[in-house]
Amino acid sequence: MEQNKLVQKTPRRGFLGTLAAGAAAIGLSALATPFKLNAAVPEPPADANQLDAFFNKINGKQRMVFDATHPHEMFPFAWPKVFLMTNEQSGTPSNECSAVVVLRHSAIGYALDDKLWAKYKLGEVFEANDHKTMAPALRNPFWQPKTGDFAVPGLGNVQIGINELQAAGVLFCVCETAMTVYSAVIADKIKGDAAAIRAEWVAGILPGVQPVPSGVWALGRAQAKGCGYVFTG
Repeated sequence: MEQNKLVQKTPRRGFLGTLAAGAAAIGLSALATPFKLNAAVPEPPADANQLDAFFNKINGKQRMVFDATHPHEMFPFAWPKVFLMTNEQSGTPSNECSAVVVLRHSAIGYALDDKLWAKYKLGEVFEANDHKTMAPALRNPFWQPKTGDFAVPGLGNVQIGINELQAAGVLFCVCETAMTVYSAVIADKIKGDAAAIRAEWVAGILPGVQPVPSGVWALGRAQAKGCGYVFTG
């Protein structure tokens, strides 16, 4: 069985580069559309009560927020696991820890279900590879992974699927601003309806993943609740 290795690679391209690379049909002007006052895909008002309820789940002795900006191999999911595991080893059980993963920038695909990965080729859009084939993933590789899908040298098989981490108490949220931008860019590329694609993406957010107005907004809220900060790449 091929092992995933936690090896640092060259940093991925920036946000604009990721969207534009290899796709001349995606003009940079498309990026500006969602931010115009007359944007075709307006942001719905945030549900303040729902957001408060989500961030009020942050409690306990040890608190950490993990900033996931790119599909950086296993890191957005390995680090929360390591946080819980090593706190357990040093005397702080998982129920006294809070871990929050903020999926923003080009890591937002991990908040979406398999059918959206297949339909919109999100593995190509977000440069997220299947860890076994090393080709662009056609499914969300971290949602309900099979036993043995992920292994770390010295540790063996690790349970770092989103559903597995959620079962251990890890909280996940996703940036709605990035979803608006990426869905609009894809709509421009395929000549589709941006509002319809965005609505489809919102409907396809994984169970238990909380939409937030923006990833940076969520980082601020988590830190206001006493979380330390870890950048996952």
